[in-house]
Order: sequence, then C-alpha cells, then structure tokens
Amino acid sequence: QLEIVESGGGLVQPGGSLRLSCASSGFASETYAVGWFRHVPGKGREAVSTINRSGSKTAYADSVKGRFTISRDYAKSTVFLEMNSLKVEDTGVYYCAAGSIYYPVIAEATLGMEYWGEGIQVTVSS
Repeated sequence: QLEIVESGGGLVQPGGSLRLSCASSGFASETYAVGWFRHVPGKGREAVSTINRSGSKTAYADSVKGRFTISRDYAKSTVFLEMNSLKVEDTGVYYCAAGSIYYPVIAEATLGMEYWGEGIQVTVSS
C-alpha cells in the first residue's frame, strides 16, 4: 500500500494562485506515474493533470491548459500542481493518485491509478 498525502489547498480569490503538493515515499524514484483529479459537485470526477514516471510527459485537461503546471521533485518525493489564474469553476476536492502505468490521454488517466490520497479542498471565491 502506498501512502499519499495532499497539502496546499484552501480558499483563494478568482485570479489567484495555489500550489498543491502530493507527497509519498514512493515518489523518490521513477516508480509511479502521478495524477491530479478533482471532484466537482454536480460534475463528478475529472482528471486535471498527469505526469509520467520519468517526468518527461505531462497531460492536462482542456479546462486547465495554460493555467496549471504539474511537476515532480524526486529529492523531495513530491509532485506539485501549480494553479494560476484560478476560476470559480476550479472549486472542488482535489485528489492525488499514483500508479505504475501511465496513460497519456487525460481522459483515460484513472485507468492507471492504483493508489489515492484522501483529497484536499480548493475553493475559489470572492
């Protein structure tokens, strides 16, 4: 079992920024692909962004392209999601997940995820 811990969520005004962190001892090496997902009330779960095991490939939902950036730091055993120009519709519970197989198509991202964090709330509101 892989333990995953998300942090960095909170309340931010529209146009603001947040950086989410996803930490796990398993992220110290190129063992897992990692993804960020969000659950929005009334819309269900959406894949937001993914990064492959080596960090050489990333994918983004159309709704966040150009605003969100995923990255990973092996020394810190952490994957980050930098969120800029936040919109009210970005509000939701964000989950970090990991798996050994990377699916490059964002719509298929959940197929490769085996381990999930508990989620963290992000609220964008004035």
